[in-house]
Order: sequence, then structure tokens, then C-alpha cells
Amino acid sequence: MADESPASAADRLLARLQDRKRARLRVYIGAAPGVGKTYLMLRDAHLLRERGLDAVVAYVETYGRADTEAQIGQLDVIPRQRIPYRGVEMEEMDLDAVLARRPAVAIVDELAHTNVPGSRHSKRFEDVLELLDAGIHVMTAVNIQHIETLNDTIARITGVHVRETVPDTFLDRADEVINVDVTTDELRNRLRQGKVYRPDKVEQALTSFFRKANLTALRELALRLVADEVGAKGASYREREGLEPALIPERVMVCMSSNTEAARVIRTGVRIAGRLGSRWNAVYVETPRERVGRISPKDRDALARNIALAEALGATVVRVKADKPAEGLIAFARREGITHVVFGQSQRSRWQILLHGSVIDRFLTEVPDATVQVVPVRA
Repeated sequence: MADESPASAADRLLARLQDRKRARLRVYIGAAPGVGKTYLMLRDAHLLRERGLDAVVAYVETYGRADTEAQIGQLDVIPRQRIPYRGVEMEEMDLDAVLARRPAVAIVDELAHTNVPGSRHSKRFEDVLELLDAGIHVMTAVNIQHIETLNDTIARITGVHVRETVPDTFLDRADEVINVDVTTDELRNRLRQGKVYRPDKVEQALTSFFRKANLTALRELALRLVADEVGAKGASYREREGLEPALIPERVMVCMSSNTEAARVIRTGVRIAGRLGSRWNAVYVETPRERVGRISPKDRDALARNIALAEALGATVVRVKADKPAEGLIAFARREGITHVVFGQSQRSRWQILLHGSVIDRFLTEVPDATVQVVPVRA
């Protein structure tokens, strides 16, 4: 819950840890480096330690961030293993030492890390799986760009192809996935203050990976991923316990167009779908004047960008052919049982509305049970 205190959250986590026979896995996920995943993970570990649980640092990378280093505090830290590689010694999490120490909870940072050759496992997430198999609860952290199935999508958004990935099946093993989020402006401010990267890397980061558009898209992807995980785990629990499925599954439709500002509508849709834990459709109605060969180059290019954005954010893009936009949208909403609709609307004069009618007014009349949200856009 948004207003839950850290102490209450720790009590809730402690109850879950004590209630389950198998080891639990909690994953802290963020849109980018610097959002505070490691800091929050360490804070939660302290709260568990205060409640008598043996929580230790198996591996944490602070990157010289003073706040994060201070947050380790009185937690026991398992010394790292040194492995010779190509004439130098590399440091890795000492898996055998953690297993021998056998804490109740192990804190394992940098989940997507590739271990140095000579380690027992090639990837750190495999180390985590062994800890879980040994009955040790694990709290770990990862950024959204390291999730395997999102790798190509994030490369299209940011222009950066991340090589180290974690399979989605690992998240399926997680008992909890926590989205650690800060605003785009706050994260960029942290970057400027030297809290994320060294000073000599700040300007390059601000104009590349940490551009506002990139961070906004990454935040939305992280939100959606967590919402999907919550929804899937809820459905799995209902099935496992023999309960009825949710009576009214939420279905979201975003009305997409060739408007150059439709990105605002799409982003509003992904946030709503994320809050509802629902998959969503971005629906474009192709009218006769916008068919191939007739649509203007400007509108065609804008539509292509909007479709690419919707797909990148996880939408199922649907193209519907109809003489009028309202007809196509109404037919699709009825057929698919849509419960939430997001429209974009530019300001129009009363004469324009009388002459051409209002798509939204007609939709509300024909699909009265749907919740409608209108996002103002410029024509």
C-alpha cells in the first residue's frame, strides 16, 4: 500500500517468511540505475534484523554511493570470493560461504551479473536459485532492461542493447516483485548530483540512456511488468486454492490515431492498465481516407511511431476497418468486453461537433458500462 510505513511492511514480510515452508524470493525492480533498489533492500533487511531474523549481505554493490554504503550499517557482510582470471583476481559472491553461514535471509544485488569463468554457475541468478533450494530466503534487485523478453523492446527505446539478462521464468519463481520508482526529474537530479555515476559520465548519460523520453518509457515498462506479475500470481493463487476466477476481468482499450500527440494517450493507457493489472489493446480505426495510398505521408509516419510506441509498452495493436472511427471502436469494445477506454480529444468548436458529431458522446451512448478517460491533445 502506498501509505504503509516501513515498519508495517517489515512486519508483513516477516509474517510471510515465517508462514511459508519453502524459501521466499523478493525481487526489487527499477526502471534504471539510481532509483534506490539497493538502498530499499538494505533498509528492509535492517527492519527484519531488528525483528530477530538473521539477514546478511551476501553481495551488494554500492558504486561508491554514500547513502547506500551507510545503509549497510550493522548488517553482517559475507566476504567475497576471489577468483583468478587472466592474470587478475576478480571478486564474486562466495556462494559456498553463504550456504555454510546459512542465514535466514540473504541480500544479493546485481541479479543479472555474469560470473567470472571458474565460478560454479555462469550467472548470479543461478546462485540465487541454489540459495533458495537450500532453504535461504533471498532479496535481490534488477533493472527492467535486464529482463530477457524486454531486451529487444528496450534496445529500440534507448538504443542500448543490454547483454546481461535474467529469464522471465526467474520472475515466475518470485513470491513478490516490488517496483522501486522515482520521478524522471528526481532521477536525473540524482544523476547530476553524482549519486548514480561518476561526474565524468553524467553529461553523456543525461543525453543518452537517461533522456526523459527513455526514462518515462522504462518507468511504464517496469510498472506494467510488476502489474502483470501481480495479476498472474493472483490468478495462480485462485486456481491453486480452487477459487473462482475474478468475476469481471478488466479490459483496457486505448483509442490510437495518427495524431502526433497520441503518445500522451498511449502512456495514459499503459498506466491505467498497470494499475488494473490488465493487458491492453491499442486500437486504430482505418477509415477510407486513411487507407494505404490515401493517407498523407505526415499522418502515416505519425501513425507508425504511435504503433511502435504502443508495441514497445506492451500493447496488442489492433487495426479495425470502418467507415467512421466511432463505428469501429464501438464494435471492438462490444466484441471484446472492454471495461476501460482512453480517448484523446482536441478542442473543437461547437460547429465542428454539430457537423461531424462527437466520437466520445456516441461511444458513451452505445457502450454505457465502460469507464472512459479523456486525454486532451492538440489537433
